[in-house]
Amino acid sequence: MVYRARDLMLERPVAVKVLRQDFSNDSAFRERFRQEARAAANLTHPNIVTVHDFGLDNGRLYIIMEYVPGTDLKTMITQRRRFSLDEAIPLIVQACAGIGYAHRAGIVHCDVKPHNMLVTPDNRLKVTDFGIARALASIRPDEQFDVVWGSPQYFSPEQAAGNAPSPASDVYSLGVILYEMLTGRLPFISEDATELARMHRDVAPPPPSTFNPEIPPGLEQILLKVLSKEPSARYRSADQLGRILLSFSHLADTYAVDMPPVSPSTQTVAQPAPPPATATYYPAPAVAPRPPKDDPVWDIDWITLGLGLLTVLSVGGLIPFWLYIWFSLNSTRLVP
Repeated sequence: MVYRARDLMLERPVAVKVLRQDFSNDSAFRERFRQEARAAANLTHPNIVTVHDFGLDNGRLYIIMEYVPGTDLKTMITQRRRFSLDEAIPLIVQACAGIGYAHRAGIVHCDVKPHNMLVTPDNRLKVTDFGIARALASIRPDEQFDVVWGSPQYFSPEQAAGNAPSPASDVYSLGVILYEMLTGRLPFISEDATELARMHRDVAPPPPSTFNPEIPPGLEQILLKVLSKEPSARYRSADQLGRILLSFSHLADTYAVDMPPVSPSTQTVAQPAPPPATATYYPAPAVAPRPPKDDPVWDIDWITLGLGLLTVLSVGGLIPFWLYIWFSLNSTRLVP
């Protein structure tokens, strides 16, 4: 249960997330709640909710977070049904920036879905709910689980099979979200969670252009790659997906991967509870130009090039020396 509250000491609005009483007596849920607090508290990024405090009061566990005005991305998808490229890519790039930062910090979110992404009135996106996040160092490749945690509409094929997650699992979930934003529907639809899991594992997703012919072929290829069944066939991390989307989009010249930090006066954190239905969607703010990072023309490894030239010069310099030795030896043999 999430409440909007006021921090009387610092005089700011906050969100107070309290574990429900019926779950407070369950050790597994208590541990998940602590895990969420620990994981999020160690991540400081403009696109991740900030955790201020965690504690126990009268037998109830609570998390104090920044309060985020606005709405969650799932509500926006329900209201708008379909986003244009100029609307969808900036939001997904922000999600990639936040989740990519978690990947670099050694954490897999494991529950990436639009319900866990809050969008402010000025179009800033923040990722929340690290309740089932996993530390990469604790994941064994041979793991197998009978109980699968996550959301059947958005989790990856390996999660659906009860196998170990990886950063590529979060990338798959981001692909499902972008697919839904651009087409107005999920790639797999079923009322049965078991059937959804089977479809993620075994069924190829319909090409998104089937439902939205305006999706360019290049973006469709990116989406289908992200939705590959094998983790190794996807992009390795959310950071990589974000850079690919920026390089593909014409917004690459006007939108930065690393979002500028939010000033303390405007920072306010994610609340997983559904926001008011009256929340309004606003166009994205202008951002200072920045050239795309993945332009192959300028992506030159100068160190490797320099070492290569040095090697050529070194080998070339030895040629006269070996010629001198060869002639000297041959001249010696010709003397009677």
